[in-house]
Amino acid sequence: MKVEQIYTGCLAEAAYYIESNGEAAIIDPLRETAPYMERAAKDGAKIKYVLETHFHADFVSGHIDLAKKSNAQIVFGPTATPGYEAHVAKDGEILTLGNVKIKVLHTPGHTLESTSYLLIDENGKDYAVFTGDTLFIGDVGRPDLVQKVKAEITPNYLAGLLYDSLRNQLMTLHDEVIVYPGHGAGSACGKKMDKETVSTIGKQKRFNYALRADMSKEEFISAVTDGLVEPPQYFPANVIMNLTGKVEGIDAIMSKGNQPLSANAFEIAWEENNALIIDARKKEDFIQGFIPGSIFIGIDDSFAPWVGTLIPDLMQPILLVIEPGREEEAITRLARVGYDNTIGYLNGGMEAWIKAGNEIDSLDCITADEFAVRFTKNPDLQVLDVRRQSKGVKTSSHNRKI
Repeated sequence: MKVEQIYTGCLAEAAYYIESNGEAAIIDPLRETAPYMERAAKDGAKIKYVLETHFHADFVSGHIDLAKKSNAQIVFGPTATPGYEAHVAKDGEILTLGNVKIKVLHTPGHTLESTSYLLIDENGKDYAVFTGDTLFIGDVGRPDLVQKVKAEITPNYLAGLLYDSLRNQLMTLHDEVIVYPGHGAGSACGKKMDKETVSTIGKQKRFNYALRADMSKEEFISAVTDGLVEPPQYFPANVIMNLTGKVEGIDAIMSKGNQPLSANAFEIAWEENNALIIDARKKEDFIQGFIPGSIFIGIDDSFAPWVGTLIPDLMQPILLVIEPGREEEAITRLARVGYDNTIGYLNGGMEAWIKAGNEIDSLDCITADEFAVRFTKNPDLQVLDVRRQSKGVKTSSHNRKI
């Protein structure tokens, strides 16, 4: 038996590979299928199951594409209603994988269909539980995301279900059972996640605030619904994409987007498609010279979540300015959060744009000390604070509104 966590830092997302006696299961795959296909091929294993813990909000799953390419069966937990062929398992149902078994545990609360998968080893011992967004390390899944799609499903109602799921399905497992969550710190699917991405049931019962043994349901509901910030605007759209399955395969998205365009062709595509130019280079390169009207979202930062925060239309045609060799990476990371309409990139980068005689803009980058001097000396200086509201301040120094 092999168990591997496949962690993607920019989304703080964990997918999983389980293999036993030539059969493999993938849990919560991202949009790209190659990493999972290659991992199974390395073991000479056949992917038998693609297990989904729920309809994800923060990324578009690659489950449909992966199942088609590997002839695997997609599995959801109880109450799921996918708009495509999948096995909707019953609570307590046993799936056989090589010499091991996987038990389906319905754990609603983050969503109604949220499900955990309990891995039982060759000796019949409970080995690990894959908890999706039900239980994180140090936290639990937020119960307010479903309301963005179904207004009648309130956070308090889901929080109550989550309380029961944790106590009846997960906290009853042996303390040594390994906990493999769906996310780590940095994900918007929780609020107090630890940096660790693996733990045990016993450790979580001792250290996770939401698993305190003497916590009442009312106290739990108050704790998990308090302090929730507004989720990124693309979350509901991703849920619908994962629910309906009306998405393109990653190969078609890559074929459309991985198109090198000359400066002239790039400008024509920009105008004809009313495209948005995303400049994903390093900040230091961007400020020295960029295309007027482009927006900067650095690929080395939280690229996909920031795209999802700043660009409301997931069907928006996108053109890329990016370092050579990173075009496929950018297209993939856009597709992970449902932005499937990349139509090309600037071949030769800004050097080609400038060589063609096109206009550029630039920005100055100043230190905090220099900013303070300018801010104090110039009473008419307009300051724009572009931080998220939860990160910013209500009022500024000098009682001036920012």
